[in-house]
Amino acid sequence: MKYLSAKDIQDCFSMKDAIAADESALASYSAGQADIPLRSNLDMPDQHGQSLFMPGYVRGTTPALGMKIVSVYPDNVQRGLPSVPATMVAMNPHTGGVAAILDGTYLTQLRTGAVQGAATDLLAKADSKTALLIGTGGQAMSQLVAMLTVRPLTTVYIADRCYEKAQNFVKRATDQLAKYFPVTLKAVVNPDPVVGAVDIITCVTTAMDPVFDGHLVKPGTHINGVGAYTPDMHEVPAAAIASADHLFVDTKDGTLAEAGDLLAAITDGQADKTAVHELGQLLNHTVDGRTSDQDITFFKTVGSAVLDVVVANQIVQRATQKKIGIDLD
Repeated sequence: MKYLSAKDIQDCFSMKDAIAADESALASYSAGQADIPLRSNLDMPDQHGQSLFMPGYVRGTTPALGMKIVSVYPDNVQRGLPSVPATMVAMNPHTGGVAAILDGTYLTQLRTGAVQGAATDLLAKADSKTALLIGTGGQAMSQLVAMLTVRPLTTVYIADRCYEKAQNFVKRATDQLAKYFPVTLKAVVNPDPVVGAVDIITCVTTAMDPVFDGHLVKPGTHINGVGAYTPDMHEVPAAAIASADHLFVDTKDGTLAEAGDLLAAITDGQADKTAVHELGQLLNHTVDGRTSDQDITFFKTVGSAVLDVVVANQIVQRATQKKIGIDLD
């Protein structure tokens, strides 16, 4: 059994690798080759905490098995500990034994960035040059890296409800990414003035209200909704979803039950539930994606254990090949 830290994963598995792994996971899911039970939530009211257990199994020529454990303990902040610690247990699908323990926080950031990268690669215009990233929290860096990995962007605008956070993110991201991507990052006080000027919009917030004016979206834009993952959250405006010619999600079961912004648009009659397709269907060539540079495309993800188990399985294989990680006897 191995232990793989965030650095171990970074040393052996790139964003490009993760995008390919996510595509494989979603294609398997849409083809009916995955068994992903509903996550189990265990409340600990006396500890003011909750633990979530997310198992999954993917069949096929390269099977994957495992479970991610995510805890939400707000009081951990006072203890100097992460408030949302996460651990991934990757298992050998042939024997049922534990193959590795992985840093679940970084794994989540990587596979979540990668699923947006997969959607952007499949749906955004091939010549996209400009993007807008709204939200600068823990998931934001991987979202930026994913966009830059699949499109040769020259300018990315960064917005946050706190302008100072947007400025700090620009500085941090520029320092980290300058040697890898020739892109200019610009913090903006308000995203609306640039909404109509960009080719890609990615939202990664926990906002209860829309974070930009959906009426300003120009033809040809691709929109990613990554952050809002409960029925109460609404980061992408209904007007933007209503304007989309193509609506895609990671998994219908999860997204149509939890994604507040998409659910609101469907409830209000601004989006047709029957027009929502899984990205895996596009990968499996059972539905069409963008057909014109004028099409507006929309992708919504709330995450799924199918992404965790497939990405983790491939990371373990790569780490084993490269002799990375700590072997536990």
